[in-house]
Amino acid sequence: MKEKLFLNKILFCFLPLLFFLKFAYMNLAYKIAKRYLFGKKSINAINIITGISVLGISIGAAALVLILSVFNGFEDLIKSNFNAFNPEIKITPAKGKYFVIDNGFLQKISNTNGVEAFSLVQEEVAYFEYDNNRSVGIIKGVDKNFEKVNNIDTTIIAGEFKLKKNDLNFGVIGSGLASKLGVNTSDQLTPLSIYILKNKSKGPLDQFYKRAEVLPVGKFSLQSETDMKYLIIPLELSQYLLGKKNKYSALEIKTSGDTHRVEEELQSKLGKDFVIKNRMEQDAELMKIMNMEKWISYAIVSLTLFLVAFNMIGSLWMIVLDKRRDISILQSMGANKKLIKRIFIYEGLLISGIGLIIGIILALLFYFAQKDYGIIGIPEGFIIDAYPIQLRFLDFLVVAITVFIIGILISILPSYRAGKIPAFLREE
Repeated sequence: MKEKLFLNKILFCFLPLLFFLKFAYMNLAYKIAKRYLFGKKSINAINIITGISVLGISIGAAALVLILSVFNGFEDLIKSNFNAFNPEIKITPAKGKYFVIDNGFLQKISNTNGVEAFSLVQEEVAYFEYDNNRSVGIIKGVDKNFEKVNNIDTTIIAGEFKLKKNDLNFGVIGSGLASKLGVNTSDQLTPLSIYILKNKSKGPLDQFYKRAEVLPVGKFSLQSETDMKYLIIPLELSQYLLGKKNKYSALEIKTSGDTHRVEEELQSKLGKDFVIKNRMEQDAELMKIMNMEKWISYAIVSLTLFLVAFNMIGSLWMIVLDKRRDISILQSMGANKKLIKRIFIYEGLLISGIGLIIGIILALLFYFAQKDYGIIGIPEGFIIDAYPIQLRFLDFLVVAITVFIIGILISILPSYRAGKIPAFLREE
């Protein structure tokens, strides 16, 4: 149903083109351009070059649509993964790293309409050691409500999400950090050591840090920087390591209603001393980088398409030379330079339009094949087996505008040359 609705949107996207063609159908310049393009030519090479031009534009247009679609797929994938790790709302201090959470603070949160659950969090940079492998990362101490606030269990790729059993402390580690340390979640004998530097200390070296051990029983993967640095541990253990009982780095919230309304209500209650962010705001920088990469890639492929479209100059130029006698006759009959130039502008738009339509058909065929069969796979170790792909209506509109702009730019020089042909030609 969604795919049918999307195809209807694509057809709607081409309504302006259809109106243009209907308008152009009554236009003399368009009729002549159409006849020049599809009519018989004295030089067969013109048809070959025109075909190559259409093919180049088709491949370029398909590539533009598919590049945007793949980036859309990765964007949706990252958003869905961050939905599993990032809370709907996150409260952090406006100044400093930690803030005090007392019963009065928790009462304000609990009394806010729409707050379904909340979790207390402590984060700090730590030094890890596992089986003679060492690395630096971040510990994230969480309470028992963490699973209610986040969908972290959906990102587990090895082991299970478990932090406490009797007196034993467990840890769930990011896949990137696990690779650096060589962590094996099936090995329940080798502990992972955590070292936290103390703020102030005097005496022997071992008093400069606090040390604790956990058994890594789970591994999560978000395919982001988070995987490379996070180790999730019980809140009680992080409180011991940090020496902080009532101070926390964040409070994470799950809502049962309008997240935006809850965010505004919390901000009015807590004031300017706290920063309150929704999921998108928590990873705003990452999304900016992704969008930047997306449009840079689009610009590079657009430039490539522009270079490929230079074949169209050769095609139009040869049509101009082939139709010199016709152009002279048209001028003798009263056609002005403006009409002659418009003929070849329409010629370029027709070639671009045909290439665009073929390109979009190719892109749609590839989209359904990739969506249903995953014909282009991703190396092992990723959370999915094939490249994600997602079509958006706006992308087709952007690609259509890009192709037609390129078609107009490429047509300017041949149309200018056609306008220079005199009304009378000397017989050779």
